[in-house]
Amino acid sequence: MPPGGPKNSLDLLPMVFARPNEAVTAARALLTDSVSPFDASVAYQAIGIFERDFGDVTASIAALRRARDLARRSGSADRETDVLGTLGAALVFAGRTRQGLATLGAALIAAEGLAAAQVRHRRAAAFWTLGRHAEAMDDFRVAMPVLREAGDTIWLVRALSIRGTVRLAMGEAAAADRDFAEAEQLCAETRQDVDMAMAIENRGLAASRSGDVPAALSHFDEAARRYAVLGTPMYVLHVERSGLLLMAGLAQDALTEADQAIKAIEQARGQPIRRAELLLSAARAALAAGDPDASAVRAGEAMRVFARQRRDWWRTHARLVHCQARFATGGHTARLFREAEDLARRLAALNSPESVPAALLAGRVALALNRFGDADRMLATAMKARLKGPPLARVEGWLAYALRAEAAGQNASALTACRRGLDVLDQYRLTLGATELRARATARGGELAVLAQRISLRTGSTRRLLEWSERWRATTLAVPPVRPPDDPDLLRDLTAFREIHNRIESGGKDLTRELRRLEDAIRSRSYRISGAGGVTGRLDSRELLSGLGGHLLIEISELDGELYALLCGQGRVRKFRAGRAADALTELGYVRAGLHRLSYHASAERLAVVEAGGRRLQELLLGPAAARLGTGPVIVVPPARLHGVPWAVLPAFHDRVHSAAPSADAWLRTLDKGPGPDRVVLVQGPGLTGGANEVSALAAGYDKPAVLGRGRATAEAVLVAMDGCGLAHLAAHGTFRSDSPMFSALRMDDGPLSVHDLERLRRAPYRIVLPSCDSARLEQVGADELLGLASALLPLGTAGIVAAVVPVNDQAAVALMLALHEALRAGRSMAEALRDARRALPPDPLHQATGLSFVAIGAA
Repeated sequence: MPPGGPKNSLDLLPMVFARPNEAVTAARALLTDSVSPFDASVAYQAIGIFERDFGDVTASIAALRRARDLARRSGSADRETDVLGTLGAALVFAGRTRQGLATLGAALIAAEGLAAAQVRHRRAAAFWTLGRHAEAMDDFRVAMPVLREAGDTIWLVRALSIRGTVRLAMGEAAAADRDFAEAEQLCAETRQDVDMAMAIENRGLAASRSGDVPAALSHFDEAARRYAVLGTPMYVLHVERSGLLLMAGLAQDALTEADQAIKAIEQARGQPIRRAELLLSAARAALAAGDPDASAVRAGEAMRVFARQRRDWWRTHARLVHCQARFATGGHTARLFREAEDLARRLAALNSPESVPAALLAGRVALALNRFGDADRMLATAMKARLKGPPLARVEGWLAYALRAEAAGQNASALTACRRGLDVLDQYRLTLGATELRARATARGGELAVLAQRISLRTGSTRRLLEWSERWRATTLAVPPVRPPDDPDLLRDLTAFREIHNRIESGGKDLTRELRRLEDAIRSRSYRISGAGGVTGRLDSRELLSGLGGHLLIEISELDGELYALLCGQGRVRKFRAGRAADALTELGYVRAGLHRLSYHASAERLAVVEAGGRRLQELLLGPAAARLGTGPVIVVPPARLHGVPWAVLPAFHDRVHSAAPSADAWLRTLDKGPGPDRVVLVQGPGLTGGANEVSALAAGYDKPAVLGRGRATAEAVLVAMDGCGLAHLAAHGTFRSDSPMFSALRMDDGPLSVHDLERLRRAPYRIVLPSCDSARLEQVGADELLGLASALLPLGTAGIVAAVVPVNDQAAVALMLALHEALRAGRSMAEALRDARRALPPDPLHQATGLSFVAIGAA
């Protein structure tokens, strides 16, 4: 044996799963000596195992065939049998199913006792890979008692790990948990680093199947860290992580995870079986990301590969995704119904959880074809999932119940099912600590909410329509976010993120890749935070009408592409049909672009164009309701994708006290927030042309305000100063990130102050003014949720915000801000102060456009 290597060549085999790179180096070193055929066979087998699991599967087969030939030359029947078992598994992993199973069968015939149990374990692993779960369990039943009796802990750990995964696939979650727990306990005895990483990965898989996203992410991240230290890529982990991200509502992230892993496995010439599984993961993610055509392409390729590999279980699951993609593109045909019905039957026979979405799909297709008897039968099958199992499966069960009841004309039962399904989803969302995950999870309930609104509209109940419009709107703001723990790693990453961002901004070397790495690390840490429970809000229309006092509230509801203005006040709710949502969004784009142009190239003609757009936008958003607003203050509650409206552009709001709110329930909650302390914080960020004059002028109007000027306005100092204050004014450039709204930020001296930073506040300022560009812009995610700077502050205690919805001219904004604060000192609310500030502006187009670009949010 070479110096520093194992004392016995057979020690190389367990060493592959403890210190893989060290093992393969020792094996190759052994082959440079004059070694016996026996020892050379072991060395080639170790290399073959390494390449099979972590590298080039073709190279693995070549090495294992060489090991087999050397074993025969050595004259050891046991040595040849052991190599044949390893080779058979490698052939299956390479997609050569028939040849691999035949090789495993030959090894089993030649083996006895413990050796036979080890070959059965390998064949069980092959059966698991093929989706032949019953046959895998048969082999485990024979092999595991022998492994226990022999005290072979290493092989027992692997058998428990794979058997637990098989049990999960068969829907036996409790039994799987027991296997994983025992495997992890035994891992402490074996010191097999790969096996320990796999045990942690399996804990993540079990948590994922039970719906515990934060725990699953924590386990997967830890497993990935361990694999990285070992230098051993594990593509199964990418399959599992992609599925978890998809469950968490991060469809694009799930697609990226799968696609990048596909590229890596192709470059490494890794296991074809894993590439096929990743194709299926990518198909599911593309469908959830709203790209059914791409989903169908990936699912179709996965089906063909699975067929070549003789993996019927996997092919059946890929067929389901292919059918779902066809349905999403409008393929509502009798043939699709027959396929979905057949899939539901096959998946149920396999004990697959996917039998529920298959039956739901068949029911949907039947409804589209007006085949109500078939729809009733298939939806009745799918709705059985509503009472037990993981929360997202139960939500699908309640959706099936609601669709079935609606088709039967049972509106009350359908509404009850919608309510029960959303309640289940609420309970699940509250297990998530990350605001982004809570918001994205609402997409799972979007269809239930729309169905309830549709029934309410059809039955003519305006108050019920209001309550259902509110039921699934801005729900993330109803419960304060879980404050991130004082995690030194998180604080380190946030600090490094600001530093790298600053270096990029100052024209240093390209550090974009490092910036993205830090973003990923920060997001990952936030996703691992568990929820603290709580109760989400439920709007009571009577409570709202009572709380409005002399105000009117307009809730704009979008349903099937049409907008409805629900006018609330004076003890009643009235419904007015407005315009089409698509037309309103188009006009809004023109108005926003016009205001942006006015900020750097103002003219009376351009302002007139914007004002004309405001008139058209009013007709599309409010319809006849605009003429029934009276003269008092108004609160407007638009759907999420219309929160970028500069409301003062609408003639009905131009000279009226008005404010916006993410939801009527959110506005009611701001009424309960008592006035904050008198402490005032004024911040001047870098790069503002009028920032210094603005902040110094504002400071002169207050008694001992906390002023953080240039050089003092670091992110941490600003957070400390504004925590719990009565009024904060942050004159700083803003950046809105539609691709990642939690990284929307205000620019401080040491870099961006992002939403992730704001969520570390114990209590946000009672009132806050954000005069920077785009500071009021919010991104729609999930069903009807909002993410961005402004939305982060409301659940943390802020009752009133003034901010810009489009980029503004820094110099022109100074006059507006001075007038705004003068009105606030006089005791005005934010909405009143903003109206008064607009009145005080010079009449030129630049200042008028600047005034139109700001909105008031909340009730303070």
